[in-house]
Amino acid sequence: MQRCLKFVKHLPEFHLTPTVITVDEKKGAYPVLDNSLATDVPASVKVIRTNTSEPFEYYKKLTGKKEIPYGGFANQNNQSLVQKVFNFIRGNLFIPDARVGWNRFAIKAAKELFQSESFSAIITTSPPHSSQLIGLKLKKEFPHIKWIADLRDPWTDIYYYKELNHTALAKQMDARYEKAVIEGADAILVTSADTKRLLVAKSARIDSTKIIVLPNGYDEEDFTYASEPPKDKLCITYTGTISETYNIELFLKALAEVARRYPDVPFQLRFVGKISEMVRRQVEQAELANITEIISFVPHHESIRYLLSATVLLMGIPDVVNNFCILPGKLFEYLASNKPIICIGPLHSDADRIIDECGAGRVFHYAAYDQMVDYLDQLAHSWKINPNLDLPIVDYHRYSRRALTGKLAEIIQEK
Repeated sequence: MQRCLKFVKHLPEFHLTPTVITVDEKKGAYPVLDNSLATDVPASVKVIRTNTSEPFEYYKKLTGKKEIPYGGFANQNNQSLVQKVFNFIRGNLFIPDARVGWNRFAIKAAKELFQSESFSAIITTSPPHSSQLIGLKLKKEFPHIKWIADLRDPWTDIYYYKELNHTALAKQMDARYEKAVIEGADAILVTSADTKRLLVAKSARIDSTKIIVLPNGYDEEDFTYASEPPKDKLCITYTGTISETYNIELFLKALAEVARRYPDVPFQLRFVGKISEMVRRQVEQAELANITEIISFVPHHESIRYLLSATVLLMGIPDVVNNFCILPGKLFEYLASNKPIICIGPLHSDADRIIDECGAGRVFHYAAYDQMVDYLDQLAHSWKINPNLDLPIVDYHRYSRRALTGKLAEIIQEK
């Protein structure tokens, strides 16, 4: 959501006026809501909020859960039989996903707009990938309007795809939809080079030049606070959702080892956001519970403050198939925070390349226990000399939301 929100915020600066079609928040169901972000929408932007039809309210009633599933199932540990049945229904009766019930409302709203106003492009953004079927339908009816499909995450290659327990028929249908979208769109935006490679391999009819890597970024206006790393503790902060698939267990053990080596260094491990029960147990098993702080979801501006009040930032990439193409949006806000980054994930990935190019920290393979210990040892030693480990200003400005929106503007205006 941040990606499209920031595009909408900055497009008027490039003499393009966006109109947004979205779901009425009173009609849809969401894991979390952050209404503070609405202030980023310029007053000049028309926002059309429609009805929708989706099964998540039934999910909450049947399972007794207060929240709906997160992407990646981070809030679905030890699933009950009812949850497993719902996941099966979600994966096989709602294709591509359980948000597909919104499409008819969005298509109707778009057609009404096209009758009264002129548009140079349609941009559909996903997940949910059912949103791309809106673009597919509109492109067939309005072939003169350029269609840009923005795939923020892979589709059938997403790391939690197997959790949906698709039947062979459902997989086939989903793959057919994916192929139709990437063949039918005039331009496709992806967030990483590895995602582009995955899509190019989907069809011999794909023109690779129309798949454009446009990464996520950070908004300079979000970073109005001063950096204030604590002087009385070495605080390692993680923001966002994390589940056991992120495989940070050895990192936790490495941190525990270094904390024992440096009893005079007051380590703190802080999670801000959704943390799975399994990760909580791993923290306890590593005997880090006494130095760990867990803070539930906070508005976006507060999450930025937590970044700026950290000593070091922790990031994880799920230990799953095709994780080379996972480029977390938070990476760019981490870069803008000028803090050393510890990333647990695949080496030689897009994230590894960017962190290395910016001189912003280190990426460690999930099993690289000794290297993690050595790096944490270096940080502890440096902290004893100076508790402010902020980095020199690094070259991350090409990842600002405004600069990236400028590239989107060029794509929209290309003939």
